Amino acid sequence: MRHYLGIDIGTFESKGVIVDEKGRIVASASKPHRMLVPRPGWAEHRPKQDWWGDFTFISRKMLAESGIAPETIRAVGTSAIGPCMLPVDGEGEALSNAALYGVDTRAATEIEELDAAIGPERILDRCGNALTSQSVGPKILWLKKNRPDIFRKAARIVTSTTYLVQKLTGKCVIDHYSAANFSPLYLIDRQGWSTELAPDIIEPERLPRVTWTTDIAGEVTARAALATGLAKGTPVIAGTIDAAAEALSVGVVRPGDMMVMYGSTIFTIMLSRKRIADARLWHAPWLFPGEHASMAGLATSGTLTHWFRDLAARELGPDQAFAKLAKEAEASPPGAKGLVMLPYFSGERTPIHDAKAKGAIFGLNLTHSRGDLYRALLEGIACGTNHIVETYREIGEMPKKLLAVGGGTRNRVWSQATSDVSGLAQTVCAKTVGASYGDAFLAALAVGDVKKKEIRDWNPEARRIVPDRGNRAVYRRQYRIFRQLYERNRDLMAELS
Repeated sequence: MRHYLGIDIGTFESKGVIVDEKGRIVASASKPHRMLVPRPGWAEHRPKQDWWGDFTFISRKMLAESGIAPETIRAVGTSAIGPCMLPVDGEGEALSNAALYGVDTRAATEIEELDAAIGPERILDRCGNALTSQSVGPKILWLKKNRPDIFRKAARIVTSTTYLVQKLTGKCVIDHYSAANFSPLYLIDRQGWSTELAPDIIEPERLPRVTWTTDIAGEVTARAALATGLAKGTPVIAGTIDAAAEALSVGVVRPGDMMVMYGSTIFTIMLSRKRIADARLWHAPWLFPGEHASMAGLATSGTLTHWFRDLAARELGPDQAFAKLAKEAEASPPGAKGLVMLPYFSGERTPIHDAKAKGAIFGLNLTHSRGDLYRALLEGIACGTNHIVETYREIGEMPKKLLAVGGGTRNRVWSQATSDVSGLAQTVCAKTVGASYGDAFLAALAVGDVKKKEIRDWNPEARRIVPDRGNRAVYRRQYRIFRQLYERNRDLMAELS
């Protein structure tokens, strides 16, 4: 029997699966961890504990509980949150906590400086992306300016998946999809590192070697085998960012397919036949040569549900609290009795790219309940998701098929509101495990045991979420107020910053 192991490191939890050659999950495990917020606008992980510690725990747990012989695992795939910024020494050991993806907005000043020096139009043209809180280049510059001792010691600056692969194999690599987030250091036309736009940030040799996602980065070393329980010599792919693996896991393989990932953030990926160049969205080479991806993402989504749970339902355990809140939200009518929430609790990423944006709860009165507030929160995230969809509509690149994935698909109010606000149906596949399942499929693909289109055999469609036409009027009003609430208060939000 052939097996494939996939492990993904998320914002709040890591998950792993072992999959057989038919795509059946034969083992799974997970481990929670925390996101650190040492200062407003900062978001960090501890790589040794939260990334490598989770990986080794999950790998050993799955092998021990399933009884699967490590030698039957044909290849290992891994993904992680990204893009992150992590300085490491010559042995690949972390020199500090990792600055996370776009939810970490510490480099706002550096973004302004680089935009002024290079020009936003030139950056978009050469890099495929405007500089935003998602960009790693400005965060490296922040490190250089604010932590010069760590910057000098750093042999390389890496992202999360690179760190894991290096711990497993000793090789320091990054896939093109992840590297494209290192603007202005990765040029889309060259598909590689360059100091042409920004010669003073960092030398290219201090960045990982760029390769494709399913390229074999190396093999599990003896040291890593001891830590993980895997067999020495097992092939390890270069891997990618979690959202990309998650998109593949639900069959995003054709131009026009769009994943909507309900996770700690809402993240969308749409495949296209050509590059989509729009400063409000992100672009990257897809996981395979010659293919293109266009991305968008909110800053706080599932993260916001955790915040509300801890604030308003702390008397209950985590699982009980979410169940109770979901029930109360269902009891509140569509439109949450006139409440509108802006989910910009850590600035916002696409499409407004405003690190100074603030969260807001608008329309409160003495009749509102906890359930109304929670429903308004979920509907606010749905409105933010529709803002992304409308951006694609404006540039003539509407998605042909929405494939929903992630834990939020189990939240009926959240997923239904997303379809109701956007007017688009969503498809949910049989397996909603997410990125770790995609990692296992990528591992099988890398060693030639499957073809790309077979992911739809591994994970067939299970159900559809169809818009409720009866809610169209109320959500049209809610969305209009949602958009105007930000536009009319943007200057005041900036003043608070």
